[in-house]
Amino acid sequence: MKKIISLLTAGVISFSMTACGKKSDDSDKIKIAYLPITHSLAVLETADELEQQTGLKVELVKYGSWPELMDALNTGRVDGASVLIELAMKSKEQGIGIKAVALGHKNGNVIITSKDISSTEELAGKTFAIPHRQSSHNILLNDVLASAGLTTDDVNITELAPTEMPSALAGGQIDGYCVAEPFGAKAVSLDAGKVLFKSEELWEDSLCCGLVLTDKFINNRKEDAKYFVDSYKNAGKNLTKEKAMETAKKYLNQDEDVLELSLQWISYDDLDITEENYNILIDKVKTYGLSDNPPSYTDFVKTDFE
Repeated sequence: MKKIISLLTAGVISFSMTACGKKSDDSDKIKIAYLPITHSLAVLETADELEQQTGLKVELVKYGSWPELMDALNTGRVDGASVLIELAMKSKEQGIGIKAVALGHKNGNVIITSKDISSTEELAGKTFAIPHRQSSHNILLNDVLASAGLTTDDVNITELAPTEMPSALAGGQIDGYCVAEPFGAKAVSLDAGKVLFKSEELWEDSLCCGLVLTDKFINNRKEDAKYFVDSYKNAGKNLTKEKAMETAKKYLNQDEDVLELSLQWISYDDLDITEENYNILIDKVKTYGLSDNPPSYTDFVKTDFE
């Protein structure tokens, strides 16, 4: 009987330790949604580094489209996401509890056109693709048209998945596009298109993708949120072109020459969202009709994790 009791006790202790260990594993996990684009490299690099530094494990959840990713974010199936900041702003406007805590990148967007287009004026009457109406790519299109006295009424705008744009341009279904990288570089690599403008030529220090966390995660795991955001910003500072290439080759299924070109246009060294730049975004969002009531900087952007 003593032996039986001893065995049962040992079993209970072993089960308890296993259960506790499993619980600890779950509590150390941060689920982050992303699309396989160069604009997500800072969060992908963070996932590789954070567990070694703090024990926090980032579970990367890959999606194939912005609507799928936003559904996961808005319904709380993930703790955060690397996402188009305008999409996150729209969700916040609609009452979803999220905060933007950092930029995804700096610069890194290009206006791609067919090789026979040499000026903005020649876009009139042409078909131009963007990934989503709520995007900086839509804003950049509006900016480039405005520079020539044109509006979106002067072009045929279509929404396409980023992966479809280079082949659509090569096949003549569209005449140009603006989208997250490396799909602009893909058209140049295929010799199907050319760069008409880089984003910094149209909108200096433009905001595009951002790192967004749910209010639930921030409030329930304050210390983890701080570690994660700090690590993310440090990863961006340390993301040299060489390191970015290593991460891109690991996570993005693209040829090396495409990635090399794409990474010439983007940087990750300073990922703070400033109030000045965010307010410029708000003005553009209102001017171009993306939103009538975008969230204010104080309501949407979180910078203090103390």
